[in-house]
Amino acid sequence: MDRRSFTKTAVATVLGGVVAGNTFGVSKASDIAESSAPYKSKFAPHFGMLKASMTKAGIDVKKDFVSQLQFFHDCGFRALEDNGMMSRPVEVQEAIAKKMEQLGWEMGVFCAHTEWKLSSYSGNRLDTKIKKANGVIVRNPKEVREMLVARMEKAIEVGKRVNAKWCTVVPGLEDPTLEPEYQFANVVENLRYMCDVCAKTGIVMVLEPLNIFNHWSLYLKRIPQAYAICKAVNSPYCKILDDMYHQQITEGNLIPNFDAARSEIPYVQVGDVPGRKEPTTGEINYKRIFQHLWDTGYRGIIGMEHGQSDTSIEGDKKLLKAYRSVDVA
Repeated sequence: MDRRSFTKTAVATVLGGVVAGNTFGVSKASDIAESSAPYKSKFAPHFGMLKASMTKAGIDVKKDFVSQLQFFHDCGFRALEDNGMMSRPVEVQEAIAKKMEQLGWEMGVFCAHTEWKLSSYSGNRLDTKIKKANGVIVRNPKEVREMLVARMEKAIEVGKRVNAKWCTVVPGLEDPTLEPEYQFANVVENLRYMCDVCAKTGIVMVLEPLNIFNHWSLYLKRIPQAYAICKAVNSPYCKILDDMYHQQITEGNLIPNFDAARSEIPYVQVGDVPGRKEPTTGEINYKRIFQHLWDTGYRGIIGMEHGQSDTSIEGDKKLLKAYRSVDVA
């Protein structure tokens, strides 16, 4: 089979699950959910959650995204996150968007550019190893900006297709060969070029600070740091993704930091500490935090960016019960 025919066949196979929905069983969300009523907070699961219950219902969680959306809906959710949306075939993206529109759902973040290996933003470098020419470290600001702009061009097309308002950006590694102030200036300037692309459709990049223990070499670590960057970029298309799992590890002080940077935070994600599982499994008082967010006017998505403490059917029930217990009054 030639490559083109293989690709068409593969996409058609995936769409058999995506478009038609579950054909192997009946979605039994009522078996695990205390209620099908919408959560008051806009909690957003991701594909693959509640896997045990969906599998029992005959849903293939690797292919049947439409049935997963319906199952989530029947459990009370009204928004979705999908970090891997950009890697899905166009037909799959369109099928997901169509189902979400039918359900009246809101699309959360997808990953536009998460740089784990290069100091591209901070050091204008495109190589993992330091290269020198005539004793000077080689930097490629023009090539870096071209790469970042090209990546964002692809991201905004996906954003339009799935009706996304936000996309995640992780701005690469620190550059130990540059003073912090120069790194800051490079990051700001590179993000401004990316904002010019975002302005074409109105999609907003949200910068995600990541904790120092899991991601010790990354440039962006703290909410105050992200706040300073966004203020310097000075664009409505560059804001902060406040993932409270990461920030509890790095800095704590979750509510005061949220309040201090509130003007730059349109998006929140959660996971408990330690373990990065659902709320109530760790040390963070999410019931208090969610109530504070609500009381101060936050009505945005709260992404469920975590795993499950128990991946059995009983664990699925536990996860849903946990979110009911921490939802706002």
